[in-house]
Amino acid sequence: MKKITYAVLWLNLILVSCSSDGSIPNNLPPVSETMDGIVSRLYAEWDKETLDTISHEFIEQYLSEEEKAALATQYWKMRVNVPVTVSLMRDKAQKKIPFWLEPSGFTRTDMEVKNGIYTYEVWQKDYDSGRINLGINGFGKHRPVYFVALAPQNQDEDLEITPIFPEDQHIETFKTGAFTYHDWDGLTLTQVPKALEGQQLLTTIRGRAREAHLVNAFRTTDFPTGQKPDQVVLTWSGDPASTMDIQWRTDETVTEGFVKYWSEKSTDTLTTKAEKFLMEDRLLQNDRYMHRFTAKLQALNPDTKYEYMVGNDAAGWSSVETFSTAAREKKAFSFTWFGDIHNSAIWGDLIKKSEKQHPGAAFYFSSGDLVDTGLYRDDWDKLFAYAGGPISKKPFLAVPGNHDSQDGLGAWMYEEMLSLPSDSPNPEMAGRTYAFNYQNTLFLMIDATLPLSHQTAWIEEKLSGSEATWKIAVFHFPPYNAVEPYPEIQDLWGPLFDEYHVDMVLGGHFHYYMRSKPIYKGEVKNSPEEGTIYWISIGTTGKNKGIDKESYAEIQFSGEHLYQYVTIDGDQLNATTINLEGETVDQFSINK
Repeated sequence: MKKITYAVLWLNLILVSCSSDGSIPNNLPPVSETMDGIVSRLYAEWDKETLDTISHEFIEQYLSEEEKAALATQYWKMRVNVPVTVSLMRDKAQKKIPFWLEPSGFTRTDMEVKNGIYTYEVWQKDYDSGRINLGINGFGKHRPVYFVALAPQNQDEDLEITPIFPEDQHIETFKTGAFTYHDWDGLTLTQVPKALEGQQLLTTIRGRAREAHLVNAFRTTDFPTGQKPDQVVLTWSGDPASTMDIQWRTDETVTEGFVKYWSEKSTDTLTTKAEKFLMEDRLLQNDRYMHRFTAKLQALNPDTKYEYMVGNDAAGWSSVETFSTAAREKKAFSFTWFGDIHNSAIWGDLIKKSEKQHPGAAFYFSSGDLVDTGLYRDDWDKLFAYAGGPISKKPFLAVPGNHDSQDGLGAWMYEEMLSLPSDSPNPEMAGRTYAFNYQNTLFLMIDATLPLSHQTAWIEEKLSGSEATWKIAVFHFPPYNAVEPYPEIQDLWGPLFDEYHVDMVLGGHFHYYMRSKPIYKGEVKNSPEEGTIYWISIGTTGKNKGIDKESYAEIQFSGEHLYQYVTIDGDQLNATTINLEGETVDQFSINK
């Protein structure tokens, strides 16, 4: 499974400026600061057409000597206690050699390192004891970035590596079977030259390719911000019966945001001030900055319809919209869920059609991959623009998929776009793995791109302590599927779903449709009372059309653009899957 074990650490590579170490004189700015200055200067001096044609050669001539020095030395920094040989493994498919590599004294050898996908050429350089400074992977977004290994020049000496940047460097033994990318620890080495075996391997993440990305890098959004609020979305971070979170965006010139709201049967208007977050997408050339506002309404009346609008008097107000709080007493409710969405315009049509066909849905959610690239704000602009009205009237919740939390860089943009509950295994997972109760149903929303073992105890705590009639788990990677089953999820979480009888596990990822028969301890059972139903769906275009139907599948087909409408009424659950044409393609019921 692709996992992001060090996401929080490595996100700092892009977002946080590193401080200089007192023992290593260093007056050069970090890569992030250097790139900010370069991009700002490019915007000031060149038009869109020129930015779209930037080449490696242009950039190398365009940079100042200080910028080149920073990019050649501030990407990876460490200190060693003895003289060493540094081996740098560079993907042979990368067309452009990093500009600093040969001038800094690295020479290419005849050795090669391989994993199941890539072949790396080995470059080497000898260093005295002291500091080692290495440069960027290049100005293109070449995802299999280089990694390094170190060995003492005198084999009788013990090598100690002190990481400087990144500070908490992960070090492996360089050998066959070792992994090199934190965000893909299942991709292991298949060939390591004998001369390099046993050295200290410094692993990295593929997301580092983005740090100095300039060639074919600049993007535009089709939905730029303005002063007037837009892309209003409802979520929950608290009790669905008494709270509602409202989010929207403006351009960076708008400094304050408010929500005015009132119950439908009242003329008393309440006002809540929103928190403001300045979001930057450095390479979004027509809308680099925006303000994201979040207002958390508290002490609302249960089972009540409210009207509201967002904005301020100076910049303007949105149109009046409505939302409803959940009831306290147990009563029938329904929800609509989607598999992968990938910010597609067709999904926008799908959610609007679902609202027309099933206006009784209390909320929506997706099981991950909301966008193609989670760190591209223009993808989020498309998602919210295409969704339109439905998500400004009813809460929209989600869990991250691998596209939302991509290349080991975390899901910070997802976290800022959606205000979600913080009932999580730890504070770092707030809004990514969380639980909430709606009426008589417990929803476990789990980020399966994070380490599974770090969440297992929390899952058991939530399940064992719940008195809910229904229990539903939602996460992106389906443990049972016909493409790439996930035995680790089956082994870690399956026994918990069995012991505490989770009724359904909802997922996506593979872009096809499958509803399993009830499964208990890996075996098919006759009744939902005896096992868990594992359910995969797809809200965007399909794939995996030629796969065989698994023996545990009740129904399986290569569908696309589907949504699921689920109604829970006491001890009965009714579920229907509907396509873009409004046709029912699957339905089932569970009775307690």
